[in-house]
Order: sequence, then C-alpha cells, then structure tokens
Amino acid sequence: MEEVRLIEFKEIDLQDGTIIAGFPSIGLVSTIAANYLIDSLGLKQIGALESRYFPTLSVVHSAEPLSPVRIYGGVADRGRKIAIFVSEFRPKPNLIVPIADVIMDWAVKKKCKLLISPEGMVVEGREMEMVKKETAYAIASTDEARNMLVQRGIPQFKNGIIAGVSGVLLNKGKHKNFNVISILSEAHPNYPDARAAAATIEVIASLLDLDINVAPLYEEAERIEQHLQKLHKQAKPVVTTDHGLGPMYG
Repeated sequence: MEEVRLIEFKEIDLQDGTIIAGFPSIGLVSTIAANYLIDSLGLKQIGALESRYFPTLSVVHSAEPLSPVRIYGGVADRGRKIAIFVSEFRPKPNLIVPIADVIMDWAVKKKCKLLISPEGMVVEGREMEMVKKETAYAIASTDEARNMLVQRGIPQFKNGIIAGVSGVLLNKGKHKNFNVISILSEAHPNYPDARAAAATIEVIASLLDLDINVAPLYEEAERIEQHLQKLHKQAKPVVTTDHGLGPMYG
C-alpha cells in the first residue's frame, strides 16, 4: 500500500506554473505564509494528500471539514499559475520522503517550472527583543533558480543544514535538474511568527512578480509580540496554548 497518495478533486493547468509546499516549520512560518497566500490570491481547494499514517482528524474551517494536507490552486496576477500544499501538522520522519516524492512527481507531471518550500530558521543568540523586519534567505537547486535569486537581490543561504520536506525537495530538484527554491526566514521558535511569514511572502512575491499586501501580517505580528512581552513581564516562563491568532490561522 502506498504511504502517501495525491487525490485531485479538480483538474488544473499548471504548465510553467509554481508549486508552494507549506508544511509546519519553526515559528509556523510555512503554514502561516501558505494560508495567507491562499486567502490573498483567492485560491480554491483542488485536491488533498491522504495516508493511513496521517493524524486521524478533520480540520474544520468555516463549517467545512478539511483533510490534514490540502492542495489549493488557481491563477494569480499576470496569469501566474499557482498551487499550494498546506498542512497544520508536522510530518513524522517516515512520511517526509514519501510526501516529497508525491509533490515532486506531481510538479513534473504538471510540467511546473518552479517549486518553492518555505522554512523557519532559528538564529543562534537571538534575544526576545523585537526587530522591525525579519531577514529571509534562499537556496536553489539549479543554476537557473540561483540566477533568479541573484537577479532579484535575494540573499543566498551559504552554509548549514535544511531538514524535512524542504531539504528532501532541494536534493530531488538537484538530481532531476528541477527548479526548487527553499526560503529561510529568521523566526522565533517558541511562538507563531507572523513577521517571519511576512518576510517569506515578500520573497515569494518577488520571485513570482506578484503584488501581495503583507501589512496585515506585520500588524498581527506586532499584536502577538506585545501580548508576549506583557506575559514575560507578568510572570516567569508561561506555558500557554492560546496564541490569540484569530481566524487568519484557522
């Protein structure tokens, strides 16, 4: 039995298009960015991933049951064809390669031109104080994709390790000579980092020549940060499951 399989609810033309893989990472950067892009671009669900090893749950949003891993697609500004994989759960180690295999095979089958996989990145020595803007880096699997980064002035990630779905996709992209770009945004590891997600989206918008307003994410980040600073002043280490994120992250 296949570990992971892709089900298309609706056939979509993605030739020369872009796929974005949004699986939970540090600071939930990938998931926040993926959901924000889906809403901003008005994408519709076109499919899902299924596996007997996925969490036995349904994600309910706006009174609609949704699979743990969903695929949204559509046509954005300037006729850009886009599909986005999004999930709220972090894949178990045994599922990372099968998920990456399915995404890459689908990208090749659909004759896509680019696959983007965002990730949150912890910076050593980073303190609690807030900065006005996060730093996002990128790494590409091919010379063509690296040239895209250079042309747009996007700083390249030089040394380190990229784990999970993004790391596997980068390796597969290199082996298959397929354009894969992983975007790494500095994020806080202890809470959902909307500011880092906004920085990620700005890089994606630059790569795809999209006009996306990320001001609401920066405002949301400011609200989350103020709330957390208040908690830090009021008590010693606080454990809470309520991040006050609101419906944007449902």
